[in-house]
Amino acid sequence: MDKKKRMQELTRLLGEAGKAYYQESREIMSNYEYDALYDELKALEEELGVVLASSPTVQVGYEVLSELPKERHEAPMLSLDKTKEVGKLKEFLGEQKAVISWKLDGLTIVLTYREGRLYKAVTRGNGEVGEVITNNARVFQNLPLQIAYQGELILRGEAVITYHDFERINASIENEDTRYKNPRNLCSGSVRQLNNEITAKRNVMFYAFTLVRADGVDFQNSRNFQMDWLAMQGFDVVEHYQVTKDDLEERMDYFSKAIEKNEVPSDGLVLVYDDIAYGRSLGRTAKFPRDSFAFKWADEVQKTRLLTIEWSPSRTGLINPVAIFEPVELEGTTVSRASVHNLSIMEELALGIGDTIEVYKANMIIPQIARNLTRSGRIEIPKNCPVCGGTTKIRQVNDAKSLYCTNPDCQAKRVKSFALFASRDALNIDGLSEATLEKLIARGMIHKYTDMFHLDRYGEEIQEMEGFGEKSYVNLIENIEKARETTLPRVVYALGIAGIGIANAKIICREFGNDVEKMLGASEEELSQIQGIGPVMAKAFTDYFAQEERKSEFRELLAELVIPEEKAPGGQKLAGMVFVITGSVHRFANRGEIKEMIERLGGKVTGSVTGKTNYLINNDVDSSSSKNKKAKELGVPILSEEDFLELAGEEPGQ
Repeated sequence: MDKKKRMQELTRLLGEAGKAYYQESREIMSNYEYDALYDELKALEEELGVVLASSPTVQVGYEVLSELPKERHEAPMLSLDKTKEVGKLKEFLGEQKAVISWKLDGLTIVLTYREGRLYKAVTRGNGEVGEVITNNARVFQNLPLQIAYQGELILRGEAVITYHDFERINASIENEDTRYKNPRNLCSGSVRQLNNEITAKRNVMFYAFTLVRADGVDFQNSRNFQMDWLAMQGFDVVEHYQVTKDDLEERMDYFSKAIEKNEVPSDGLVLVYDDIAYGRSLGRTAKFPRDSFAFKWADEVQKTRLLTIEWSPSRTGLINPVAIFEPVELEGTTVSRASVHNLSIMEELALGIGDTIEVYKANMIIPQIARNLTRSGRIEIPKNCPVCGGTTKIRQVNDAKSLYCTNPDCQAKRVKSFALFASRDALNIDGLSEATLEKLIARGMIHKYTDMFHLDRYGEEIQEMEGFGEKSYVNLIENIEKARETTLPRVVYALGIAGIGIANAKIICREFGNDVEKMLGASEEELSQIQGIGPVMAKAFTDYFAQEERKSEFRELLAELVIPEEKAPGGQKLAGMVFVITGSVHRFANRGEIKEMIERLGGKVTGSVTGKTNYLINNDVDSSSSKNKKAKELGVPILSEEDFLELAGEEPGQ
């Protein structure tokens, strides 16, 4: 291909990838692919002496697309020059001292504080114009809203979402096609919300990495001192160390090992001269400041042989291809599997059993296939779902071909119901998250509720699963055994009958004296006459158990459990009383435990204080919270836990 045409093609491809990444919070190619194409383009530009106006080597970011207000930065926020060579960093460092830190993979934010309070927060945007997200920054988990320094402070940092929260949030999204691909995309979407309540729920963290301005403070001409000063003001500062060329490699080796366990996403390191005046004296190029460098680890690539494709069904019916290959060592760990994501990527790689493939870890963490060297294309797409045996179908979704199971009753689609069963108000099996359940179901370990109590049959296989090991497996089995002792209302609620919450389940069980057979034999009319149930819930309950198969499964489930006889209700001491619970608790495990006691003693718990409320329970009796204010306005007594226990005449756990 003509070199100039190739350069134009590379500019177009990288432009599309950059637009998707920065503006639309999605990825159309891996970091590995992007870096390879970028390096190829840069080499062509140097060889030909030509740089196109739209080249990513001279452009900084992209135009922002949002309804958020926009604001121009006082000074352009430049990208950093990058290298994958330690020698280049040593050459850059020379005889100078420098500060080395993580290059965090999130969204860069500029913060301004005035008179000790957060005044403004603006995203990096395209480097010259960003979006004002002050309202959202106020709900970042670790951002100080007030600091000791009273002058104008301007600093930069990275908003990030941890891997743990990324997995938690993704697991709550039912449609797999709409899940976030990585923590950076999730963070970008979270920071740019128009409703900061959503931002607050995402647990966004902020790590400061550069002080721009703070007049009147002697920073001893040191970047390292600036970082320490920011920490004293209450900011979480990116992990950093002062280095010289003599200990640079040793510190970089530390970072390369730490990234495996780092909860905060990172895609490299940053090296900046410690001497502030010297760094400023160097000025900048059109795109890069000359006082700093970004380092990206050269992806360790290993050749291996593709053994098989494992087809992994999910709750949406999507069946993901997973490549299983001969184990190789990558970045210090043994790797033997990598997601292929969809049929389009599988076809693009022309995968075939026995092919020689190259694999790497994206950002040194996520295993990926870089390329297929033999490209035999010998993969048979399954006509039947590996979990339920149902017919499969290929569908075109978002410009990609994907495989789906068409059976509506496929166990893989019951992840939500299994997750409810294991949830806190139901059987309370800690360790069985939706993400874990998906993996277990995909491997055929769970078909019905009772299977959860026999996962020890697959002990060896579970311990070899990604994210598991001996300790986590032992903890899971212990939690399952602990969950065997429960109450009948919890079991009824765990079934996920439409409209039957934990409170309704308690009412039904109490009405039939916890007699299972009476409850299963109750008519719709009998149930609808129970106070607090009504005809809609009565029909849902009888419809559910109209199938003999469900009755049998329920009886089998009860045989796995230990349900102690309920103690006498103690005269229903709280009968007719209405309570509201707020604030933190000390004597009880949680507020739900207080609610259980109130309902067992005949009382009722509501969410807001009204004229019908008898008592507000809040340990902070003198709090100025809205509920306390409302209670005082209406003359509703406010009880501490101690006051409530005295009223109830019981202790927690009785």
